[in-house]
Amino acid sequence: MTTRANDDTQASTADRILFMLKTRGPLKTTELATLLEVTFEATRQHIQKLQASELITGICAPTSGAGRPSLRWALTDTGHGKFPDAHSVLTLHLIESIEGVFGTEGVEKIIASMETTNRREYLQACEKASSLEEKVRILVGIRERAGYMAQMEAAGDGWLLIENHCPICAAARKCQGFCRSELQIFRAALGDGVVVERCEYLISGDRRCVYSIQPRM
Repeated sequence: MTTRANDDTQASTADRILFMLKTRGPLKTTELATLLEVTFEATRQHIQKLQASELITGICAPTSGAGRPSLRWALTDTGHGKFPDAHSVLTLHLIESIEGVFGTEGVEKIIASMETTNRREYLQACEKASSLEEKVRILVGIRERAGYMAQMEAAGDGWLLIENHCPICAAARKCQGFCRSELQIFRAALGDGVVVERCEYLISGDRRCVYSIQPRM
């Protein structure tokens, strides 16, 4: 029983490290140790195992002053693959099949139909919100339930809607109409008095998608 409990603890700590790197971006060993509330040495041992499994890799980040660059840990593609991608293979096959039979126009019609349905859901969810903050919080809840590991942060007079994971990433890479549709849905749900812009984009090489949401001046 003790051995099994230790194994579970080890796995849990490793999973927490992967989750932190996914949601927070590259972190130093000392930062991970602080967040985990364990010793530096214990954290280092977990990092070594994750690195040996090719789930994380070290990257050198320049310091603000003099001194050696600091080593931070980041997820590899294999590490990112530990997070679900909403049946990516099946989704890609469906997109390719639709495109093969109906052409690009057929795929766009499917996306437009999905956008209409989702727009209705988002509008209904936000219609009773009394403030922009409440609307953003509602959107975060919807996106979190859909697997986007969403969160919000204050930014000036508005907010950032942060999506640390994309469960449809494979489909989005194949057809970026999905991403265009999501942006349009956010704009519709938040209303004409709000400016919504994508300021970080996973498909363009960023580690996540981030939307700036600001009141229109």
